[in-house]
Amino acid sequence: MDSINVITAATIVVSERTAEGVLQKRQVNLWNPTVANLTLMALGSSAPEIMLNVIETVINLGGSPGELGPSTIVGSAAFNLLVISGVSILAVSEENDERTEEELIEDDTPKGVKKIEKLGVFSITTGFSIFAYVWMYYVLTDDEVKWWEAWTTFAFFWLLILVAWIADKIQAAKKKDDEDG
Repeated sequence: MDSINVITAATIVVSERTAEGVLQKRQVNLWNPTVANLTLMALGSSAPEIMLNVIETVINLGGSPGELGPSTIVGSAAFNLLVISGVSILAVSEENDERTEEELIEDDTPKGVKKIEKLGVFSITTGFSIFAYVWMYYVLTDDEVKWWEAWTTFAFFWLLILVAWIADKIQAAKKKDDEDG
């Protein structure tokens, strides 16, 4: 996980012209945070489940697939979606809210109340998560994963990344417009 943090924290220097036409240099993240979270961070945190699934698949190649790998991945995803989200919501209280008065005003929330900053991206990933369970149910109803189902599932991952990235860019543009005013 530390190496993934180093990779996603990398920055580059870009030059851009201001409204007055002056060339200005600034540092920007090399990785879009939304894309990094949906790819590298997810891969890093799910590496044990993925490796378990790969090992079990290789061991059973040509035979009947085992249930340990897929069950671990589904269980981990359900835990992340339901338990971690619930604990994160319950963990917010007035007592542990350490934001300053300026931050409370900027967030436009009372003490002890947090809001989701990137609601569009959050909604998209939540929608895709729910869709993934429905899609998996459809794919597994006949107890066989066909080649086109596997490739379609893989394509859905890239579609998620693209749609979330677009939502992130739209929100960033709206935020910049609000700041420019």
